Amino acid sequence: MSLRSDAFETAQLPIDDIESGQSILLVGDDTTALKTVFARLVAADADERSVVLATNAGGRSIQRLLDDARDGAGSRASILTAEGPGRGADVSTIDDLKDITQVGMQFSNLVGTSQQSTARFRSGIFLCSTIVSELDDTRSVYRFLNSNFLTELRRGDGIGVVAIDRSAELETDVDSMVTGMETSFNIRIDVEQTGPQTATLHLSGVPGSEGPVDITL
Repeated sequence: MSLRSDAFETAQLPIDDIESGQSILLVGDDTTALKTVFARLVAADADERSVVLATNAGGRSIQRLLDDARDGAGSRASILTAEGPGRGADVSTIDDLKDITQVGMQFSNLVGTSQQSTARFRSGIFLCSTIVSELDDTRSVYRFLNSNFLTELRRGDGIGVVAIDRSAELETDVDSMVTGMETSFNIRIDVEQTGPQTATLHLSGVPGSEGPVDITL
């Protein structure tokens, strides 16, 4: 485990803590396994906030998912969702997922608002492949990631996780898309489900950790 005070703790996973500013590309073809690993990375500790762009789940569902990963993390989350209604100050909705410019502005505003209560944040997109399916031009997704999502990590004290479902039916080649995105991220984690409650993580770019590592879901 990292001894640096600014590292983000990853006790729920058998990998070293993640340094502030790091971005993680999370890839897999099983949505349940992806969701579990995503939550364990993004669930906020007591002095942090989670900022989640959810394309395939409502705000309450994401809050429960984060609570399962870390006690009380759901109450420390700001969620921008494409499904379900907004709920109070912590869950807001996306008007149109195809309007990626507006989505980017909403997400950046959410990060800024979360930093008013605490500087440290864990941001995440679940699932980025759904955004790609809504847009005709994947270059728009690349611009969104670089102009909004990854920029917030360079500006503030946070880490970011973008999840891609390789089994998604997209007009573009998923493997080529992942290869294109990978160059913008510090870390890549491939999630391979090996059983009903088990998975193997294939790690690339995680300092101090070497893959593959096995986990229980």
